[in-house]
Amino acid sequence: MVGKVYIVGAGPGRKDLLTLRAYELIKRADVILHDELIGEVAELLKESRAEVINVGKRSGMHRKSQEEINEMLVDYAKKGKVVVRLKGGDPSIFGRGGEEAEFLARHKIPFEFVPGVSSAIAVPECVGIPLTHRSYDPALVFITGRESRERLNWKALAELNATIVVLMGVGKVAEITKKLIENGKDPETPVAIIEKGFSEDQRVLITKLRELADTVERERVENPAVIVIGGVVELYSLLSGC
Repeated sequence: MVGKVYIVGAGPGRKDLLTLRAYELIKRADVILHDELIGEVAELLKESRAEVINVGKRSGMHRKSQEEINEMLVDYAKKGKVVVRLKGGDPSIFGRGGEEAEFLARHKIPFEFVPGVSSAIAVPECVGIPLTHRSYDPALVFITGRESRERLNWKALAELNATIVVLMGVGKVAEITKKLIENGKDPETPVAIIEKGFSEDQRVLITKLRELADTVERERVENPAVIVIGGVVELYSLLSGC
């Protein structure tokens, strides 16, 4: 009998922001394949009876390739296992959850998405930067620093009055800044960099778009970091102290 794969979001790293559905699945799984950046949720894996496998990928260090992970999901499911594929944040927000679901579907393996709280939203919000506000930009755009730049319409992005949230973009800030400003984005646009959100090493840096790359270099910002570009960053000075 074929098992089932649950593509589960672990949330932004805090145990109390894990969904109840995700927690229940962790406890009853036969196998858990988890990413690197799951924070405190890693502690909960000790409560599971499952075989726990770290398949995390970070810059410069891949325990398993995406192809290997895909094959593992299929192999375990074909053995009748309940498999939890545990991903940081939400599995479908730059988490390759869609790619894995596509692979499972092509191999006739039952699967289910279990949403998680995305760090793209939770990290700015919890430091005092709500990503939408009626007094600021009426649109919200998420981009990733790890995908091919050619696929982005920089002119449209720069001209859109939208708050831009960049994930995994620390190594590409110079390029991102250059493209936005060249295509019309105001160099004075406020920017927040939230480094290592929800950890003891969390740090918030406030700057301007024209100074973003210099700030990242000078302050030696490291991933994981969420970068927020937009007027809404102005609220940080008021809301962060509450």
